[in-house]
Amino acid sequence: MKHPASPRVVTLVGPQGVGKTTLLESLLRSMGAEEIRTSGTSGSATGRSMTLEPSVAHAKFLGEDWTFIDSPGASEFTQEARHALMVSDAALVVCDASPERAAALAPLFTFLDAHRIPHLLFLNVLEEGSAPVREVLESLQAVSSRPLVLREIPLREGGHLVGVVDLVSERAWGQGKEGKPALISLPDADKPREETARRELIERLADLDDKLLEQLLEDVIPPPEALYGQLERALREDRLVPVFLGSAERGLGLERLLKGLRHEVPTVDETRERVGIPGDGPVMVQSFKTQHLPHVGKMSMVRIWRGDLLDGATLAEARVGGVQRVHGTKQVPIDTAHAGEVVSVSRVDAMRTGDLADPQGSRAPKQWPAAAPPVHQLAIVAEKRTDDVKLTSALARLVEEDPSLSVDQEADSQMLLLGGQGEMHLREALEHLRTRMRVPVVARSLPIPYRETIRRTGSHHARFKRQSGGHGQFGDVVVDVKPLPRGQGFRFTSAVVGGAIPKQYIPAVEEGVKDGLRRGPLGFPVVDVDVTLTGGTYHSVDSSDQAFRTTGRLAMVELLPELEPVLLEPILQVDIHVPHEATPRAQRLVTSRRGQILGFDAHPEIPGWEVLTAYVPQAEMQGFIVELRSASSGLGSFVTRHDHYAELVGKQAERVVTQHQQEAATEH
Repeated sequence: MKHPASPRVVTLVGPQGVGKTTLLESLLRSMGAEEIRTSGTSGSATGRSMTLEPSVAHAKFLGEDWTFIDSPGASEFTQEARHALMVSDAALVVCDASPERAAALAPLFTFLDAHRIPHLLFLNVLEEGSAPVREVLESLQAVSSRPLVLREIPLREGGHLVGVVDLVSERAWGQGKEGKPALISLPDADKPREETARRELIERLADLDDKLLEQLLEDVIPPPEALYGQLERALREDRLVPVFLGSAERGLGLERLLKGLRHEVPTVDETRERVGIPGDGPVMVQSFKTQHLPHVGKMSMVRIWRGDLLDGATLAEARVGGVQRVHGTKQVPIDTAHAGEVVSVSRVDAMRTGDLADPQGSRAPKQWPAAAPPVHQLAIVAEKRTDDVKLTSALARLVEEDPSLSVDQEADSQMLLLGGQGEMHLREALEHLRTRMRVPVVARSLPIPYRETIRRTGSHHARFKRQSGGHGQFGDVVVDVKPLPRGQGFRFTSAVVGGAIPKQYIPAVEEGVKDGLRRGPLGFPVVDVDVTLTGGTYHSVDSSDQAFRTTGRLAMVELLPELEPVLLEPILQVDIHVPHEATPRAQRLVTSRRGQILGFDAHPEIPGWEVLTAYVPQAEMQGFIVELRSASSGLGSFVTRHDHYAELVGKQAERVVTQHQQEAATEH
């Protein structure tokens, strides 16, 4: 049993709606800590509040300091949870007693194991009608590469949870007066169940320790102290996952959970060793959350890995503007923070989310979770044109606060594209721009980079002649134009012989041809064409680069409408990640959006998940993530890349061209 002097950090993670925030509130009450208020929450369709960003709380338990971080459970805000986990000593995975929810935990378990983050599991709300614990455990074990080991078994009366039995101490706990935990007698009917579960716990631990295995083979019952030591070591090394039981709402099982955390969660020294940070040297912190606040500036939430952080100290070659202990929305200035603590620091501008910082500077860590590519985008413009420069600066701060957001510029329209992890994610980002950064924006329809090409071959003689006093302008060209195979782009060749056009004018003709291809007969850039300059004439006085450039453009404008122009739409390859049971629904979604399914296979990293690969027109991807999440219990995601262009004909093509013409007319 350890009694560390340094604070420890535990992050609560799990799917949306399993009661993480309720559990944190109940834990704080049981520890006698002040209740917290959170700003990063939003109402959900179920009427419950939804956590949208990490919420930090501090409390003491048996004289020891603890920091709990309540993280978002919705798929759209996963990045926030992952950042908090990277600076935690352990994760407390919260789930309800629903076997069908196991798939939601598969990506989380995969992430925890990939980063060797110790984690415990808390089965919440074990009430009448919930599935048996063993059934739930079997479904969860199918998506966890680490053994899930029961630390407790439930005691029920009339289908209701009334207590838990600690399998190490073999004592039963229920609720006494004023809801406080109290020892209760273990009913005789439950003793065989307890003995079986305890034996399984010891067998699991014996798989990890030869000495314990020898004792087991000799029927020697190890003392509780030996089991506690094994559990502590196994958790620290991420070799098993202890499973606790209870009801967050009723406060059942929380005392035993806190005791388990106290006995088994690694210290900051052990965690620092796990993540590869040396223990000697000046103060070192790591940022896991950045905010830009009005009238305050840049605030960074950090974990102190070593040393003491003093108010006014130097971090990343900058003087810290203040050190605050955070408890919900409450921030209390402090003079000194110690190793292990989570605090906020202000105005360390060089430190970005994830950075390790000491007095000499800041650097990116060896391991930090990369942001997922965007699955939903909006084209945005500032509500007031005078805010264009202000918007650019605000977007840079927004992406620094939340790296799972992205900002790009569409090549054709030059519109700004704000990308994120879903509809709600972007809605919150736009609200953030409006309220905190004071830059209201307007969302526009997402531009689709249509192209056009030709089906026929043709030749054309184009002449440009203008006389306006003094030197005039004269250009005369003959071109052959033919379609190229799809994806070949543009090719220009000169076959002029005999000096019909001087060589110095030929590059100008090519530039003019390119000008003419920027907007074809249907209104879109023209691709996959071969243009050959075969002849022409020039004037020794009036010909110029500009005249021949204009002539090359005219040749395209006059000829292309005669060569059967056809619309091309961009086709994306989409790799869709969903739980196995959602694959048929994802397939139907693809086909309903004119998609072509290429195949599917087991997910290479996440147990129980599959990857469905398909071609889908880019025009059909708007809102795709909304329907995919609806078809996969909020879990599905995807990655896209441009693959090719395909012809679009008929009424769909007519609608695209008509809409484009109307938009062009409106702009002018």
